[in-house]
Amino acid sequence: MKEWIIEKALFISAIISIFTTIAILTVLLLEAIGFFSEISIWEFFTGTVWTPLFEPPRYGILPLVWGTILVTLIALIVAIPFGLGSAIYLSEYAPEKLRKTVKPILEILAGIPTVVYGYFALTIITPLLQNIFPDMIIFNALSAGLVMGIMIIPMVSSLSEDAMIAVPQSFRRGAYALGARKFEVILKVVIPSALSGIIASFILAISRAIGETMIVSIAAGSTPNLTLNPLESIQTMTGYITQISLGDASYGSLEYTTIFSVGLTLFLMVLVVNLIGHYISKRYWKRY
Repeated sequence: MKEWIIEKALFISAIISIFTTIAILTVLLLEAIGFFSEISIWEFFTGTVWTPLFEPPRYGILPLVWGTILVTLIALIVAIPFGLGSAIYLSEYAPEKLRKTVKPILEILAGIPTVVYGYFALTIITPLLQNIFPDMIIFNALSAGLVMGIMIIPMVSSLSEDAMIAVPQSFRRGAYALGARKFEVILKVVIPSALSGIIASFILAISRAIGETMIVSIAAGSTPNLTLNPLESIQTMTGYITQISLGDASYGSLEYTTIFSVGLTLFLMVLVVNLIGHYISKRYWKRY
């Protein structure tokens, strides 16, 4: 009886999770259909000007998409080398006692509220960067991306370390027996064997960065800007949704429904990233 109850409870949990996802997607689709009945899909996905609150309004989402991609790329430049480097150290070099001490400390970064990261970027990182780049304005993509990278380091580090620890010790011993040095073992045996898990950590980090809201809302600004310059103010899709949700557009108006079209675009971006990650992970997955 206990096993039956546990099985049914877990089944219900799975169904609720699936139903919640379907319900969210349904709401986004229904509201977005109303928006696209008035605005051309072609104009929405190819336009380079996003000014739905101005007159005349323009609904080209590319500036928001690029702002999201730009901040995500900066975050990955920080998170991937530092996260993977710390994972290699903790799994291959650090003594067991040190690893058990350092890993929880590193994972504390994941528990800090993102609003704290946002104000850290605005009040600490941006003034420091302005000493290096005098032309940098207070709201910019660079400081937001750097702090976002710090935030997702634990995700890359923890998952990558778990994947590398799962590689059998016999692989390492075999490489040592053939005369390989420690770094060669890591580079040519451990990392290729754990590549599926490492890539999965990268994909989760990308999804987390794309969906981040508070850091970009506070530190990146609210200027839809199709620019390659990270020192300028930009606006991400999540930042725009936050702006409109705070009351910048009246409920039920065309401007208000833009948050659902932007949300649907964001959902599709994350879906594509996860599908690519799933394909790559399956391609390089190894059974030990």
